[in-house]
Formats: sequence, C-alpha cells, structure tokens
Amino acid sequence: MSPSVMSEPIMSEPESQTKSMKPVQSVIRERATDSMVVKSMESEVCDFIYRSKLPDIDIPNHMPLSDYCLEKAAQWPDKVCLIDGVTGREHTYGEIELSTRRVAAGLFKIGVKQGDVIALLLPNCAEFVQVFLGAAKMGAIVTTANPFYTSAELEKQTIASGAGIVVTHSSYIEKLAGLNVQIITVDQHVDKCMHISMLLEPNEAECPQVEIHPDDVVCLPYSSGTTGLPKGVMLTHKSLVSSVSQQVDGDSPNFNITVEDTLMCVLPMFHIYSLNSILLCGLRVGATLVIMPKFELSKMLELIQKHKVTMGPFVPPIVLAIAKNPIVENYDLSSIKMVMSGAAPLGKELEDAFRARLPNAVLGQGYGMTEAGPVLAMCLAFAKSPFPVKPGSCGTVVRNAEVKIVDTETGMSLPYNQPGEICIRGPQIMKGYLNNPEATANTIDKDGFLHTGDVAFIDEDEEMFIVDRVKEIIKFKGFQVPPAELEALLLSNEEIQHAAVVSRKDDVAGEVPVAFVVRQAGSTISEEEVKDYVAKQVVFYKKIHNVYFVDSIPESPSGKILRKDLRNKV
Repeated sequence: MSPSVMSEPIMSEPESQTKSMKPVQSVIRERATDSMVVKSMESEVCDFIYRSKLPDIDIPNHMPLSDYCLEKAAQWPDKVCLIDGVTGREHTYGEIELSTRRVAAGLFKIGVKQGDVIALLLPNCAEFVQVFLGAAKMGAIVTTANPFYTSAELEKQTIASGAGIVVTHSSYIEKLAGLNVQIITVDQHVDKCMHISMLLEPNEAECPQVEIHPDDVVCLPYSSGTTGLPKGVMLTHKSLVSSVSQQVDGDSPNFNITVEDTLMCVLPMFHIYSLNSILLCGLRVGATLVIMPKFELSKMLELIQKHKVTMGPFVPPIVLAIAKNPIVENYDLSSIKMVMSGAAPLGKELEDAFRARLPNAVLGQGYGMTEAGPVLAMCLAFAKSPFPVKPGSCGTVVRNAEVKIVDTETGMSLPYNQPGEICIRGPQIMKGYLNNPEATANTIDKDGFLHTGDVAFIDEDEEMFIVDRVKEIIKFKGFQVPPAELEALLLSNEEIQHAAVVSRKDDVAGEVPVAFVVRQAGSTISEEEVKDYVAKQVVFYKKIHNVYFVDSIPESPSGKILRKDLRNKV
C-alpha cells in the first residue's frame, strides 16, 4: 500500500525509548542450515530487526472485529458514517450499528452457522459494509471477490472457500449459474434468489450470542502470495483488530484520522487495502466515508469538493491522474489534508508532480501485503506527531511488529541500506493459507516471520524503500533491473501518461527490459525518443530495449500492474 516533508520539529524521545527504536542487533547462534552451515559454525551471526519509531501500544485483539470497529459508535450515533456517492443516501453510525445486529440475526435465521463462509460479490456500497460487519458479528467468515471476475474465476473461489451464500447485484447473477449456492441480491428482487431485506429486517434482539476466539477466521481474501495460484488468506479477528489498532489507536497513532475526517472510499472494498485502511480504520475512529462503486476522475473530484473530503487513500494510477489531468484545475480540492498511496510503489517524480498540484496536502506511501494483515509500513508524516519523510519512502514499520531484511540467496538478515526480502512478524499476519499447509510453511518460517517476496532496503532513519518484487526483478547478464525504477523514470516524462516495464527473454543477456507506454493526449513521442530519454539517465544494463505503445496498462483493482499479461504480449 504508498506526504511532503513536514517542517514541524520532531519531539525528542527519552533516551531509553530512542534506543529501542533502532534495529535490535542481537547476536545469536543460528541453527545450521544448508545455506549457512559454514557461517553458523565458524562465527556468530547478527540478526538485524527493525521496529517502529513509534512506541508499541496495548492492542485489544481479544475483541471480535465487529465489536472493535463499532466500539465507539454509541458516542456519535447521529454522525454520518457512509455517504453513497451515486445516490447521496446517508447512513449514520447508529444505523450501521443497528443493521450489523440485524444482519447477524438475519443470517442466523436463514441457517448460517458460526464458521460458515459467505461470499461478497459487490462493488462499494452500504450493503457490503452491513453484511461484512453482520457476518463478523455472528462468527461467520467473509470471502471477497471482484465483480469483474469471470464465471470460471468465481467458481474456483466459491468452491475453494466453501462459500454457501453469495451476496451480489442482480447484474452478476448469470456468472454464478451452476453453482450450488444461495444467492442474495442487494438491489431488485429476482426469482429463486433471496433479497437483502431478509437480512436487514429481522429483530436485532435476536442477534445470536456466539463466543468468538481471537484466532477464529473472519475474512478470507484470495492472493497469489509470492508465487503460484490464488490462495485463501485466513485473516482472523486478531489479525484485523491488530492491524487497524497498529494504524489508528493510541495516543500517537501512525495514521492520524479522527471523527472529524471524511475519507474518500473509491478503492474497492473487496481488496484488503480498502477494506482495512479505509473501511475498518474509518469505522474505528468514527470518520465519514464517501463511497464510490467505481473510479471516475471527474465524479471523484466532484465528491471531494462537495463533501470536503480530508483524506484520500489512493493507488498510483489515481495519484497520476490527479497530478497530470488538466480537469483537476476545475475543482476545489483544498479540503484534502492527507493522501496515502499504496498497493504499488510511487516514484519520486510522480510524488513531486502531485505535490505541485496539491501543495497543501501531505502525500505519503504505505506498504502492505494481504498475508500480512495487510499493513507492514506507513509514512510517519501521517502520524499525530509527524516525522519528516524522504521521497520514495513507503514509511517505517508499523507498531507492535518486527521486520527483517533478508538476503535472498544466503538467508542472512541485513543491516541498513542493503536490499533484501522483507520479512515481518507480528500479531496482524495471517493464520495461514486455507487448506494449504505447504504454501503456508513456504511463506511463514519457523520463527514466525512472514516472507513477502518484496525486495527493499531500510536506511539509517528507519525508512523503507521498495526495490521491487522478487519475481519481477529483471536479470540482465546477472545484473538486477527493478521495473519500478524505470517506470518512475518514464512517468517523469511529460509526454508519457502511464508506463509499465517487464522482461523479455534474450539469448545473450538472459532478460532485457522492455516498456509499454501510454502517450499523453496529443503526444507523438517515438520509440527512439523514449529509449533515449531513459538511456541518458541509467546505467547500461537498465536501458529500455523496446517500446510498445498501448492505449492502457492492465491493472488489478488495487492498482498493481498486471505484468504477467504484458509479458504474454511480449
């Protein structure tokens, strides 16, 4: 998941606390492994562990997720919780809390038991929130799916997750044909389908009393992880409560949003970034969420202006649109005080272009992975007592967690400024992959560290800089070429609207980098001009070998470039 450098001075910390913020360089004896036998037998090994600059907090991860997120709702029952950006309909916190208990009662009434799986096949809407919270309230599990999935993709996830109910719009019903599931529609009544009113009208007093254990699974998103096919990620009540708490709880929250804030919720809730850092964090602090079912730049700008949105959790393509599209000048976006970019790296050039257009907004990055609950690092310019942040940094490690940067070949943990795989340990990480102990063991090691498959380094100021995905690194005669670096460079060209870099097989070099480029409107920039632009700014092995001009770059709903699709074209 990824603000300007703050001029406010940093408050000094007590000496003992300051020392604890630095990596703990504890000397330990490593158990001998095939890759480390010589070193482990001949010398002691330094284990570099990185922690947050902010102090740890007491996390109430004994609480069920729904109760935790709505714990303070009684303090502001008449405060607007959700605003439908299409219809303008508003839902207060009192109404959302009431509907949560009604949905729990309704699910119980139609036979849903604790531990049963419900699939949400929905764009952003109030019903998504109500069913997710209601299911969590009665101990059920929600698996979220992209409404644009094909029938085959939906069939695989529904069967693999064991979902017996699918809550969806009537327009998606045909995709579910042949599946042995109960369909609940949230819009119109459809023959042989149940209507959402069956869940929203029951007596809330009949909400079942269930004993929910912190390690019970509450959410089952699907992720490919570092490699392979999509797998069910078991996120527990403890996982999600811990992750939200790490971001917004305590006297010095990392993500300083409050009951006074209005958040733009345009990223899809079926993706863990939006579900966690927008919806659940927003509910916990009592913020107002403006919901859009899909991204349309002009409509989003209109809603920001109308509702005086203060916080924009976005992805790089949206940051790019705000930075470069001329229609932005037609709207008053002065209410925005923070913009967080995540799900993919954001280059310095794009950060600078964005700040030039919204100079009063703090822009920063966060970094996460579904399996990690999902947030691993977040920009400290968002904190209640903000720290300066460096361009390109995705922040520092979240509170109550430990990170190691591990050499991908030796397995050794690395000190400052040395790139390696990010590994994290903390209460927010997944329980494991559903019915896949082998993939779980390959991702979470014997010491409880989750291996992300992402490459980064951490500098002396504890800030993390993503290099790229392990599996996406291009190897040119043994030299590593990070696609994200070249993409950031391409986007700094005013004639380029969007770009993606992938590898192409080469008999001599093994792999060479090639670029897919979307020109700005009216631009006639040529392949040679693009190649020369990059060649002047990089070492020889990072030069672009071919440029393919396209109308758009394929991306996931979270904003990640679908490099596999592009590699297939090459």
